[in-house]
Amino acid sequence: MLSPAGMVQVILALVFAPLMPGIINRTKAAFAGRRGQPWLQAYRDLWKLLHKSAVYSRTTTVLFVLGPIVGCAATCLALVFVPLGGSPALVSFRGDFLLVAYLLGVARFFTVTAALDTGSSFEGMGASREVFFSALTEPAFLLGMTTLAAAFRATSLTEIYAGIEAGALGSGGGPAVFLVAAAMFVVFLAENARIPVDDPNTHLELTMIHEVMVLDHSGPDFAMIQYGACLKMWILGTLLMGVLIPIHTGSLIADLGKGLASMAFLAVLTGAVESLMARLRLVRVPQFLIAASALSIVALVLAMR
Repeated sequence: MLSPAGMVQVILALVFAPLMPGIINRTKAAFAGRRGQPWLQAYRDLWKLLHKSAVYSRTTTVLFVLGPIVGCAATCLALVFVPLGGSPALVSFRGDFLLVAYLLGVARFFTVTAALDTGSSFEGMGASREVFFSALTEPAFLLGMTTLAAAFRATSLTEIYAGIEAGALGSGGGPAVFLVAAAMFVVFLAENARIPVDDPNTHLELTMIHEVMVLDHSGPDFAMIQYGACLKMWILGTLLMGVLIPIHTGSLIADLGKGLASMAFLAVLTGAVESLMARLRLVRVPQFLIAASALSIVALVLAMR
């Protein structure tokens, strides 16, 4: 059954998701003592890209064209299952968190396939790194969601996040929830190509992970990739902040306002982390991601006791 509150959440996500990179960049500029780019720069970039024409190499096939389309569509579809601020998601059913993980995996698969379709050695290198690191982040994410499902005896994201507040504080599930939040924050940074895993502002192909995969995309195709990345950041951020700040008032307006405020706080926190930390060496990134899986495993053990 469709939730009216979920429809409002989807609209808010579609409208405000591109604002998160702007908040992150302004926070980094404040730490560096600079003014920074405009808050709405991401919207301007998307608008300009949509009004340009796409350029395709003669070596590419239809897979290169499908990559941005399927990636953005899969991310938009995952959005309807994610609750914001404790309010019900647009669509909810048992085990829907597994579908969200699979949809994000489908988006990644087609992005990687499009990168490999170019035949570029640089994009192939970025694709191999993306697949390798995602194989380390996905267990942490799935184990974290499984921990929440086991701790609060629920299998849908709406039920899980609606029960976190009472369950975490009343049944001794606090330590497990805290460990899941820590693991999901690592997953959030890694999946969105943020420091210390990746640097979204670098232009050195030898050190890039995500950005190097989309070097050959242009125009509307690149706009869909950028917009899909913003929506992915919103989805993972919503799941993280629902664990980190499990406050439910029962009022739709208040809960949605709290959800939006928590997303702004997460963007500021991400900007602060990127300003205070350096990027890890590539050989250290797997250890960082495996630590997130270890946190989720410990949390699952605590939840199953």
